[in-house]
Amino acid sequence: MAKLTRRTCLTTAALGAAGLPLAAPTAQGQGQPLAGPALVQSGPPVAERALFGASSWTLPNGLRVVLAESRRAPVVAHYLFYGAGGGEDPAGKSGTAHFLEHMMFKGSAHVAPGAISLIVAKQGGQDNAFTSRDVTAYHQHIEASRLELVMRMEADRFAGPTLPAETLEAERLVILEERRQRTDANPRAKFWEAQEAALWGAQHWHGRPIIGWEDEIRAITRDDLAAFYAQRYAPANAVLVVAGDVREAELRRLAEDLYGGVPARPAQGRHRAPPPAPNGVQRFELKDPAVREASLMRQVMAPGMLVGETRHAYPLEVLAHLLGSGPGSRLNRALVQTGLATSVGVSYSGDVPSFTTFSFATTARQGVQPARLEAALDAELARLLDHGVTEDEVRRSIRQLTAGAVLALDGLGAAPRLLGDALATGLSIDTVEFWPRHIREVTAPQVMAAAQAVLAAPAGINGWHLPA
Repeated sequence: MAKLTRRTCLTTAALGAAGLPLAAPTAQGQGQPLAGPALVQSGPPVAERALFGASSWTLPNGLRVVLAESRRAPVVAHYLFYGAGGGEDPAGKSGTAHFLEHMMFKGSAHVAPGAISLIVAKQGGQDNAFTSRDVTAYHQHIEASRLELVMRMEADRFAGPTLPAETLEAERLVILEERRQRTDANPRAKFWEAQEAALWGAQHWHGRPIIGWEDEIRAITRDDLAAFYAQRYAPANAVLVVAGDVREAELRRLAEDLYGGVPARPAQGRHRAPPPAPNGVQRFELKDPAVREASLMRQVMAPGMLVGETRHAYPLEVLAHLLGSGPGSRLNRALVQTGLATSVGVSYSGDVPSFTTFSFATTARQGVQPARLEAALDAELARLLDHGVTEDEVRRSIRQLTAGAVLALDGLGAAPRLLGDALATGLSIDTVEFWPRHIREVTAPQVMAAAQAVLAAPAGINGWHLPA
């Protein structure tokens, strides 16, 4: 399952602000409008109050516990995050974090292989896990009275997975097939993987695919997985997030009883290598007979919220929206509405533990030469740097970015995924709870300072995905 970032969650929720009704499934499977009180609340505007009103505490063994209580339905979401993802894979063993995620379903001291998923399904719930570059998480959505059941099983897995050697090779084949389906059989995914390696380096933590290079997946041993678990799956490197219909006193009792017994032990910290030395903007081309239209992916090195010029992180979010989000954005007007491109988008996510990228993606309209599209993109960015942005377009982007923040309260999975991901990454709860306020405080001069810092003398890569 893909990582759900703060920006994608809240901006996707903004679709509801356009008037789309929120609905919940009924017993007949038909959507009925949800009750309105959660959307019409008294008190300060959403930009000034915490989105989820989460409470947090730490167990003696170092495990951080977070509760986002909601009594709208008798269900809970239970997530256990670890502050380790593909970026922590050992050198030459890319895919270790993802491989361990698969093997964590192979049983623990008191839970048989595959039993967690089977038991959760029998109770009418859902369970899954995901590995991103920065975190690994295991989660269950279930009726509220079954919370203790899933906490007991997850705590047992946390305390000691068996990682049975006899299941290793079968699971390796599953992962290799997953790689073939998601990457090798997908031209866009192959292009993205190759460009990341070209920009960062094939063995840099950011240049390695999260699922791993095929030859390195084949080389991972059970000892590698056990070592990764021992070094990274310590209580002090984990965050437990529960959202839904549970009271704080009850969760404190369950967390202490079930997770408090997991032994504390030292956790290896992140040691993220810096980006490669700046070398202007490189060029990268990949031709593929399965591709019909030429596409440009430009990635430019950028700071995050924890590393580099961190003051630029929130302004870069606004800049990305201003440049490439929707029909009113600058690049849409310059490239799509002029007939040069069929689509354009700009993305930036600063909620990462190291450096990141500010990225442009556009696809040429049939008959438009790649050089012409690239020149038009360059011209629009030069115009931005020369003439600046207006207060009106900055305010417009801020309004659209934050419009969906209140609607994020409606989904059961949004709170645990956003809060857990932020805390396991090394960010504070504040970056999630008061994200709308931080965005609303961004000014036009700050947006231009961020643009000058990242776009005036960029270090990155221009990648063209071309028809063969």
